[in-house]
Amino acid sequence: MFAAAQAGDGAALERLLRELQPDIRRYARRQCHKSSAIEDVVQEALIVLYRRVGTVRDPLALAGWILRMVTRLCMLPVLGLMRGVEELTERHEAEYFARLPQDELRMDLARALESLPPIYREVILLRDMEQLTISEVAARLAVTREAAKSRIHRGRVLLREYLHPQGSTGSAP
Repeated sequence: MFAAAQAGDGAALERLLRELQPDIRRYARRQCHKSSAIEDVVQEALIVLYRRVGTVRDPLALAGWILRMVTRLCMLPVLGLMRGVEELTERHEAEYFARLPQDELRMDLARALESLPPIYREVILLRDMEQLTISEVAARLAVTREAAKSRIHRGRVLLREYLHPQGSTGSAP
């Protein structure tokens, strides 16, 4: 069934998602600190799995991959609070994000990450979620340090634009 789902068989993919949903929910219950986020994390994880099942090389590694993904999704508020704050350049942006409920911010950030082109999403996850150094990110992606820094910058700009589409000029929303 896994191979068929990877090959694009819609029925096999649907069956795989249905069978994995209880495991994903169990992982989310263990990893997420807020019980209100569990269903959102489950849904986001299913979306990511649906989109990325073809990238899993070894079916035996699927459970570990899903656990890491759920852990990352549960950590998104931390990412937004720890890394995002240093990226906010103007006071009204900080005030805008401070007013958002954390669950809403978590979902917005997950959607923002999913909206990124893969080269930017990967570099943001490596740098901000796995907290690799620029050199480690560059080595992992087999690019120069400058290319890694450029992708990180561009990815963060795209995230900021997604999360705050009004731009950095004008008054606070």
